[in-house]
Amino acid sequence: MSWLFLPLLFVFVASAYVGARTLARRRGDRARAEGMPPHSRPSQHGLYALIWTAVPALVVLIAANVFSGEVEHRLVTAGAPESVSQLEPFRREAFFADARRVGAGQPAAQIWPAPLADQLPPEGRRTAGIHLALSVGGMVGAILAGLLGGLFVFGQIRPGMRARNRVEGWIIGLLFACSAVAVLTTIGIIASLLYDSVRFFADVPVMDFLFGTKWSPQTAIRADQIGSSGAFGALPLFAGTFLIMAIAMLVAAPVGLFSAIYLSEYASPAMRAVIKPVLEILAGVPTVVYGFFAALTVGPAFRAFFNGIGAQLVGGPLDGMGHYLMMVQNQMALVAGAVMGIMLIPFVSSLSDDIINAVPQSLRDGSYAMGATRSETVKRVLLPAALPGVAGAMLLAMSRAIGETMIVTMAAGLAAKLTFNPLDTVTTVTVQIVTLLTGDQEFNSPKTLSAFGLGLTLFLVTLMLNIVAQRIVQTYRQQYD
Repeated sequence: MSWLFLPLLFVFVASAYVGARTLARRRGDRARAEGMPPHSRPSQHGLYALIWTAVPALVVLIAANVFSGEVEHRLVTAGAPESVSQLEPFRREAFFADARRVGAGQPAAQIWPAPLADQLPPEGRRTAGIHLALSVGGMVGAILAGLLGGLFVFGQIRPGMRARNRVEGWIIGLLFACSAVAVLTTIGIIASLLYDSVRFFADVPVMDFLFGTKWSPQTAIRADQIGSSGAFGALPLFAGTFLIMAIAMLVAAPVGLFSAIYLSEYASPAMRAVIKPVLEILAGVPTVVYGFFAALTVGPAFRAFFNGIGAQLVGGPLDGMGHYLMMVQNQMALVAGAVMGIMLIPFVSSLSDDIINAVPQSLRDGSYAMGATRSETVKRVLLPAALPGVAGAMLLAMSRAIGETMIVTMAAGLAAKLTFNPLDTVTTVTVQIVTLLTGDQEFNSPKTLSAFGLGLTLFLVTLMLNIVAQRIVQTYRQQYD
């Protein structure tokens, strides 16, 4: 409810801005008449006042909304009648939830026995009163914080005050805070992965995890099964991940790059205005739609095609009616990789197109002046100059392919097989992470903790790929320069 105070806070902050700017203009005019020009403009004094009124008020308002729920719960629980306090925790929370509904003018969600039913209306009024008091208290606290900040600023407004420097200091602090959030988030993710991965590797040897060829975490339920039989061998998962990624990049890389070259160097403005938006529509299609497309259209088409080829070339087993049995199923790595490659085409095409267009026109003109054709210019001038950006587009597409889950689940299956056959069912690391962390799982079991081991390993592999790619790009850039 205290968030309804935001329009009033906006008016309050705007008034502080206008008042500080007006006061600074008046005092600046008097100082200028005395031969002492002010250091900062009136608008900068207004911004300084706006900051010192808005920030304290928002801090108090956010703190009130964060902690008011717990405070309200404690107050409601402490003042509850004895008959309610003696209920089981689940029943007691359900009673308080119904009391909040009754206090808000809504019917109770369930029927209570006579003693408790009679206590619902008074408890609802008491709960509504506590909620209203806390909300009003948060609003009043925010107003007082803003007033104190405004009084502090208005007491400092004078012609010689360096309001511009102080406002810039606040802006620098805000930018630093945004950067710190990104850095701290990354550190938190890595720390979480490391902590739970260490717990997992304390039960399962690292070598068995990395080089084991059997992935069957559901067998590790009893204590005597932990780390045995290679149940946590992740090699089939990484093989499936890189197999699907390779197929996807074989589709997305040439199609996306050649599309970018055509749009940038060969297409007319009218053709580019039509093809580029249509091509980028693929980026807005949800991945679940691609999954349905793979499972219902591409999978059956590939199955019929490859089973027909197999029956014609090598024959196959017959059923009771003399028909060849299906040797290939709908779910296979080739289906998931091909559809994922279609999904990645806009990423490669759009980024590569922007990078190629960013190459200076002077390079093209110099190549044409030397007698090179358009195709020779693209091959020997534009692509070498745009290689760092194109490599970045490929890395982005690879990262998206590694992290994709829905298409793999619907088109490649869940079978963890150590195979490089694109016509076989496989699974990926991300699919297994989702499977391990879905449902009611015991968080301290090796089965659940193995998801963090998979995440850490995938993170390190992706990091090494990025480092190698950056080294290659830097080396080629130095040679080109």
